[in-house]
Amino acid sequence: MENHLLLCILLLIPVFASSDFLITHVRNIKKRNADNDLVVNGIEIYSMKIDSKVTSRFAHNVITSQAVNRGNVHKEVFFDVELPKTAFITNFSMTIDGVTYPGTIKEKEVAKKQYEKAVSKGQTAGLVKASGRKTEKFTVSVNIEAASKVTFELTYEELLKRQFGKYEMFIKVKPKQLVKDFEIEVNIFEPQGITELEAEGTFITNDLQNIIKKTFSDKKGHISFKPTLDQQRTCANCSQSVLDGDFTVRYDVKRTTPDNLQIVNGYFVHFFAPTNLPKLPKNVIFVIDISGSMSGREIEQTREALLKILDDIKEDDFFNFILFGSEVHTWKETLIKATPENLDEAKKFVRGIDTKGMTNLYGGIMRGIDMLNAAHEGNLVPKKSASIIIMLTDGQPNVGISNIQDIQVHVKKAMEGKFPLYNLGFGYGVDYSFLEKMALENKGLARRIYPDSDAALQLQGFYDEVSNPMLMDVELNYPENEISDLTKNSFKHFYDGSEIVVAGRFVDNNQNSLTVDVRGEGANDALSYTTQQDAEQTAKAFQEQEYIFGDYIERLWAYLTIEQLLEKRIAATGEEKENFTAEALDLSLKYKFVTPLTSMVVTKPEDYGNQDGIADKPIEAQAGTAVTLAPQLSYLYTAHPTWYTSVDGDPHFIISVPQKEDAICFNINENPGAVLNLINDPVTGITVNGELIGDKRASSGAKIQTTYFGKLGIANKHLHLKLTVTPEKITIQNGNEKTGFTWLDSVTLQQEGLTLTINRKKNLVLSMGSGASFVIVLHQVWKKHPLHQDFLGLYILESDKLSEQTHGLLGQFFHPIDFTILEIHPGSDPKKPDATMIVKNNELTVTRGWQKDYRRGPKHGIDIPCWFVHNNGAGLIDGVHTDYIVSSLF
Repeated sequence: MENHLLLCILLLIPVFASSDFLITHVRNIKKRNADNDLVVNGIEIYSMKIDSKVTSRFAHNVITSQAVNRGNVHKEVFFDVELPKTAFITNFSMTIDGVTYPGTIKEKEVAKKQYEKAVSKGQTAGLVKASGRKTEKFTVSVNIEAASKVTFELTYEELLKRQFGKYEMFIKVKPKQLVKDFEIEVNIFEPQGITELEAEGTFITNDLQNIIKKTFSDKKGHISFKPTLDQQRTCANCSQSVLDGDFTVRYDVKRTTPDNLQIVNGYFVHFFAPTNLPKLPKNVIFVIDISGSMSGREIEQTREALLKILDDIKEDDFFNFILFGSEVHTWKETLIKATPENLDEAKKFVRGIDTKGMTNLYGGIMRGIDMLNAAHEGNLVPKKSASIIIMLTDGQPNVGISNIQDIQVHVKKAMEGKFPLYNLGFGYGVDYSFLEKMALENKGLARRIYPDSDAALQLQGFYDEVSNPMLMDVELNYPENEISDLTKNSFKHFYDGSEIVVAGRFVDNNQNSLTVDVRGEGANDALSYTTQQDAEQTAKAFQEQEYIFGDYIERLWAYLTIEQLLEKRIAATGEEKENFTAEALDLSLKYKFVTPLTSMVVTKPEDYGNQDGIADKPIEAQAGTAVTLAPQLSYLYTAHPTWYTSVDGDPHFIISVPQKEDAICFNINENPGAVLNLINDPVTGITVNGELIGDKRASSGAKIQTTYFGKLGIANKHLHLKLTVTPEKITIQNGNEKTGFTWLDSVTLQQEGLTLTINRKKNLVLSMGSGASFVIVLHQVWKKHPLHQDFLGLYILESDKLSEQTHGLLGQFFHPIDFTILEIHPGSDPKKPDATMIVKNNELTVTRGWQKDYRRGPKHGIDIPCWFVHNNGAGLIDGVHTDYIVSSLF
C-alpha cells in the first residue's frame, strides 16, 4: 500500500495596517465603495503572494507583500508572519520607493552588542516576537510617507518531518482586508513520484472551491489559489474579506522501496521509511506527576488522555502506571500484559487518580527505570519488544533528590541507553531545559503540553506518535573513508508513519556513487540490506526539476546538521559544548540561517522616527519571550460580583466567602518598614511579601499611623523567579538576569513560568507557573501632596491553583472558611450595624461596612460589603498579626 505524505509549513499571511487601525474597532460590514474599498486607514495592500517550492521534503518559502500609503500623512505599516518553530529564516528585506533595506544575519553576541549600542543612542527597538504552539511570530513595522510604496519579502526554509505517514502544508490566511492581487502558489517536486494531491481551506466556500487549481503528473505537483476581489468579499456589497482561516495542502508519494537515496554536487541525503512491517510489541511505563499543582483541570485532562490511550493499547503490549507526589505509588509491582481484563482494571485505577503532596520526580522516574530493567532481566517481557518511559510533570522536583544535575546523572547511569525517555512538560511551571536535556541524554525528546482545553488531545497525540514501533536499533552505515560530516545515523526505534533522514558530505567532491548498509531488529526477523545510488540516477530522476533550487541537498544537510548540533549542545558540557556551539554557529553564518546562535539585524529608513530592530530565534526552553501591546483586562470583570481575596488601601484585607456570597475584612496596623508575609505556598514555591510605608509625615494626635504597601515581592523559588514591584518600577529577576520596566510601559512579557502584563499607569497582571494569578494596582497621588504617597494594592485570582498547604495573612484564607452571623444590632455608626460572628470557634464582635475594589482601575473603586473584624484580625487569623512579620521581601 502506498503511504500518504503530507508536507507541513505553517505561516500567517502578512498583515498590513496603520498603527491606529490596530487599536480601532472596525465595523464588520461597510458599504462598498469602488474608490476606497481596498484602503483601510490610508493603507492599501495591492499584492500579497506566498510562493513555496518543495524538493524532496526540503521547503523554500518566500512571502512577498506590497502596500501603498493612500493617506495624506505618513503612516506606520506592519508586516506580521507566523512561521514554523522548526523553520530557519534565511532572508528579509524592505523596499521603500525603490530603496532596499536588507536584514543581515550575524553572530548573536555581535548583533546584540550592535543592537544595545544603538539602543543607548535611542536608535533601535527590538522586533515584537511571540511564540505559539507550533509557530513563531516575525513582526516588522515601518513609517512611510504619503503615496510611498513598500515591499516586504521574507524567506525561510525547513526540512519537513514525517508524522503519521504525512507531510502537511498549513497556511494561516488572514489579510484582514481586501487585496487586489492575492495568491498562494505551491510547487512540489518528488523524485519518488506523486500519486495524489489535494488542498482545502476552513474558509473555502462552494464558490471558492473551484478557484483552487490543482495539477500533478508523475513527480511534479502544482497548486494555486488566486481569488479575485469580488471572490474575497464576505457578501456582494461588503468590503470585509472572507479570507480568514487555514489553507491546507496534502499529497502522497510512491514508496516502492524502503528508502530513497539522492546525490547532488558532492552531498547526499538518505530517506528511510519502510512499510508493511509487522509492529513490535511495546513495553510502556507512564510516570505521572500527581503533586498538588496538578489538581483541577490538569489531572482531569491527564485522566481523560490515559483512558483514551488504554483504548488504543494492543493486547501484545505490556504497561504500568507510576504516580509520584511526595511519595511514589505504582499500580502493579511489575509490567503486565494488556489483556482485556487488565485494561478494565487499569481504567478503574486511572479514574481514581487524584493529586496529593509535593513533587518527588526523582523517585518516580527511577522507579520506572528499575521496573523496566527488572522486566528485561527477568524475561517478563518479550525479547523482541520496544520499551519506552513517558513521564508527565507540571512542576519541578522538591522532594527526595531535587538537584536537577544529580537527577540527570542518576537517570543516565540507570538507563544506559537501553530505551528512550520521553518527557512531557505540562504548562510553563516546568524547568523545560532540564526535561529536554534529560530526554536527549537518554535517546528521547521533550514536548511541552500547553495548558488549554485540548491538553488531553495533546497528550494522546504524543502517545500516538510512539505507539507503533516497527524496528529497534536501526543503523545506516556509510563508508567511513568516503563520507565526512555525517548526520545522526543510528536510531533506537523507528515508529510507523515516521521517517529517518541522514545526510552527509563526500570526502571527494567528484564522487558520484554511494553504497549503504542498513540494519535493524524487527518483530520477527532482523532487517538487513544494501542500497546503492549514483549521481546519474539522481540526475535522471530530476530531469523535470527546472523550477527547483539546485543546492537544496547541501542546504538540507546544513539545516539537519545545525538542528542536531543544537540538540547535542543541550546535553553537553565544557569543551564538548563549546565545540558543538562553534560548529553550529559557523554553519548558521555560512548558510545564513537565523538560529538560536545568530540574529538578524533589520535596518529601516531614518525618517519619521523609524527604529531598527533585531530578530532572534526563540527556543522552547525560554517559552518564547514576547513583548506586545498590553490587552485590556476586561476579562477580569463580570456583571456579577467576582469573589476574590485582596489587600489594598491602608491596608484593608478582604477575604471572599463565595458560598455565602459575602466577605470578611480586617486591617493590619503596623509601623512603616515592616514586611508582612501575605502568601506562602511550599508546594508551588510561591511567596508574596509586602513592605509597609507611611505618610510623608506622621499625623499629629493620631493613635494609629496610616500605612500602605509601598513594595511587593512575589517569588517562585522553584523557577528562580523574583518580581519586585514599587510605585516607580517593576523588576523581574530570573536567576542572575534582571529585566526592568516602569509604570509608563504598556507591555506583555512571556517567558517560561511567567506571564506579565503591564497596563500603563494602571495595574499589572502576573501569572507564575501553574499557580494563581495576581493583579497589582498602582495608586498615584498628586506629587506635591503634603501628606500621602503612591502605594500598591494586591488582588489574587484563581487562588484554588495554590496548594492546601498555603498560608500567610492572605494565603490561609484560600481554603474554605465558614462563619455565622448572630444578633445584628445598631453600632456606634448608625449606617454600620454591629453583629456577633462565630468563626474558627471564636465569638467576635464585627461591624458591617464596605471596602473598595480597585481592580478595574485606581480611580474607579467599587464598594464591596463585608463584615469587619477589629483588632488586627484577632480571632480570625491564625495566631497574632506579628507572627506574619518577616525580615525581608525575599
